[in-house]
Formats: sequence, C-alpha cells, structure tokens
Amino acid sequence: MAIPVRTATTSFLRRRSWAADMFAAVGILALVLVDYLRPQEYLPLLQGIPLLHITTGLALLGLVLDLRLGVTRPAPAPHLVPTILFAVWCMITLVVRAPDQLGLRALALSTPIAVYVLLAQGIQTFRGLQVLCGLLLAIGVALAAIGVDQGLSHWGCHRLTIRAGHEVMSYDGRPCSEEDLKVCEGEGSEPGSDYMCEKVGLFGTQTIRGRVRFRGTMEDPNELSLAVGIVLPLALAFLDRRRSAARLLLFSLAFGTIGLCVFFTQSRGGQLVFLTVLGVYFVRRYGARAGLLAGSLLALPILIFGGRSGAEGSTAERTECWWTGLHLLVASPGFGVGFGQFTEHHALTAHNSFILAAAELGLPGLLIWSSIVYISIKIPVMALRSRVAPVATTWALALLASMAGLVVGGMFLSFTYKTVYWIFIGLTGVLYQAIRRHDPAFTVRFGLRDLGIVAAVDLSLLIVLVGYTGSKLGW
Repeated sequence: MAIPVRTATTSFLRRRSWAADMFAAVGILALVLVDYLRPQEYLPLLQGIPLLHITTGLALLGLVLDLRLGVTRPAPAPHLVPTILFAVWCMITLVVRAPDQLGLRALALSTPIAVYVLLAQGIQTFRGLQVLCGLLLAIGVALAAIGVDQGLSHWGCHRLTIRAGHEVMSYDGRPCSEEDLKVCEGEGSEPGSDYMCEKVGLFGTQTIRGRVRFRGTMEDPNELSLAVGIVLPLALAFLDRRRSAARLLLFSLAFGTIGLCVFFTQSRGGQLVFLTVLGVYFVRRYGARAGLLAGSLLALPILIFGGRSGAEGSTAERTECWWTGLHLLVASPGFGVGFGQFTEHHALTAHNSFILAAAELGLPGLLIWSSIVYISIKIPVMALRSRVAPVATTWALALLASMAGLVVGGMFLSFTYKTVYWIFIGLTGVLYQAIRRHDPAFTVRFGLRDLGIVAAVDLSLLIVLVGYTGSKLGW
C-alpha cells in the first residue's frame, strides 16, 4: 500500500524533531558531565586521558554533522560575535604582554569558549534545553550531596604531597579530632611529611579547614557553593512546568541538599548567591513583597548559621587583591597585564571576576566581557517581556535567577574564564534559539544604547570599587 507523500513527509519531520540536537547534544552532555565531575581525577582507569578535549572534539563533530544534516540552523546567538571578539582580544593581550605563553593559554581558553559555542549553537529546542537543565540539576544535587556527606563525616589525618606542582591531600586511615589537630604528626606519621586534620569525603575528597569542597574547578569551597546554588532555579522551573507530588519532592530534595551544602562550605558569597537566586525567582514570580518575604524566609537559616569565625582575615585578603587589580588596570588600561597574568603580579588571584577582566584585559576587554554578561541577562528579560510561550517564560525566569546568582557570586570569585560561567551564558543562547524556532520574530539586539549602558555600569562599578578598597586599605 502506497503512503501518501504528505503523510510520509510529516512522519519524517516528526522523526527529525525527536532527533533534533542529537549528535551535538550527546557530546555536549558528556562534556558538561566531565567538566563538573572530573572522573579522571579519582578513577585510576581514566587518569592521564584528556577527557575534556575528547568530549569537546566529539561535541564539535556532532555540531558539524547537525549543521550538514540541517537539524541545526546556522543562526548566531546574540553573544556569539562578542564571544569570538573576547577570545581574540585575550590572545592579543598575550601577544603584547606574554607571547611565550600564547599556546598554553590559548588551550586553557579553548574549553570555556568551545562550551559556549556548542551550547548556544548546537542545542536549539526546548526539549534539548530541558534535558541539559535536567543534567545540570542532577549534577548540582549530586555535588551538594557529596558536600553534605563530607560535612557530616569524621575527621582523619591527611598527608600533604606535591603532585604536578599542585598540593594534594591523601587520607592515611588514622582518625583525628578538630580539637587535637597535632595528633596527625604523632605516632604513625611519616618523618618529614606535613599533615592536616580534615573531614574525609567521598571520591578521595576532603575538607579544607573544615569547609567542604569537591575537585577541579570546585576545589575551593566558595566555588562549590556558587556552582550548586545557581542550579536551584532549575528545580523550581521543573516544578513550575508540571506541578506534581514527585516534582515537589524533587525540589524539596534539591533545596535541602543544596542549602546544607552551602551551610557546610561556610561561604558568605555562597549565602548571597543562595539568597539572590531565590529572591530573583520569587520576586518575579509573586511580586516584590511576597517574593522577598518568601525568599528571605527560605534562606534565613543559612544566613543565620552558615557563616564562619575568623572571616575578617579573608575579607582583608580579598580587598588587597581587589586593590592590586585596580592598580594593574590603572598601570595598563589598554591591554591590561595580559590574559592569565594576574598571579604574575600578585600572590593570589583577583577574587573578583569584574576586576580580573579589567586587570588582565584592560578597559576594552572589560567592556567586551561585560557586554557578554549583559546580553546573557537581556535574553531572559526580553523573553519574559514578550511572553512567547509558557515554556519560554518558565526557563527564562530560571535562567535569569541563575545569571543573577552568577553575577553576585562572581563579584567574590575569579570566574571570568571558568567553564561553569560560560555554560550558563551558553544556556541563555539555547533559550534564544529555542524561542526563535517557535517565533522567528523574537530578537535580542545589542546596539549603541546597550553598549552605553554597559560602559556606564562598568565605570560606576570601578568608581565604587576604588572608593571601597581605598577606604579599607588607605589611599
């Protein structure tokens, strides 16, 4: 029996809709998973294998296949051109300031830039966006659960060793206590070795001064708290898409696990991120008064009990880093000190994404980077204003809350080039592409007025930061 041409065509298109984003998405999901969880660092079978570069290559190959098959449209996301310009400017600053490091630094920058391009160009449907957000939520909750387990774990002796120029702690099986830290240097210790008493975590992890952390880009407790905090709006989005007992349980699990993890990191920046994502979400969803009240009540236990003693030294240290970065900008406003060169001028990094961009890339680089962040916020804002579809509104609100948390957390962390930052910038590109598939009239432009707004915000922030650091450290 012959199948009508119209029926066959419709069936083919339906099959293609299920296959949309298929080739690129597989590599992208694997890349995100590897970047967050770093299995090559604690699974002996995977050690020495460049998983990040392999998964990046597979995702790029998948994107090429999707473009050739017509599954993915070669339509640029609004921040694609500024991102390419940003990468080029990073390399230009190295040519001017540190040409001998050009190859090494270009390789380091390739991963976050590739992740952005793959996301913003390779996934263009709401189904793909939902799958990706589901993976990020699962990873965030898993990392938070590892942090909670670590925070509730026992104390143990860890021997300090240097591996590939990096300090590594290894649990030697002996118990210790927070009150008697010197027990690790007694019986059973190796002569000449240094020890620390820390809580024992899963996958060879351990606390640092009692604060929970993970590995890789989340080896710092502050970075772990930021990474898990910004996925919380995704749990709210899934609940908003379909209100059911199962999804309410999922949100409750995510909220409780992430909240406890932020508590155990003892990160003040993480607390602000937690409060920000809840505040933005509930203010937009329920109005200013009800939203602020709901967000504050949910975050109140962490804000009250989640701090740490002795934080004054950390604040002074961070302020000194900011002051150094601002001085580097004044000394080199054009090209900065060069991409990745901040620690060549100071013992620590900037502890501020905004200042790091300014110090290393100069005013032009700061303007480009700030424009990318601005566009990433403008996309969900425009989506909320246009109200193209309920699904778009749901994910736009979630990504707006996540980006707000990233911006707030980025003021206390050097996240300018971090892959986590660029993953969420890429997610706003996915949102844009998905909306465009449903409504081709939807556009997000970046014109001279927008550039003026970004420049004014940058200038205002610089003035505020100079005034703050100057008043704290003396002029």
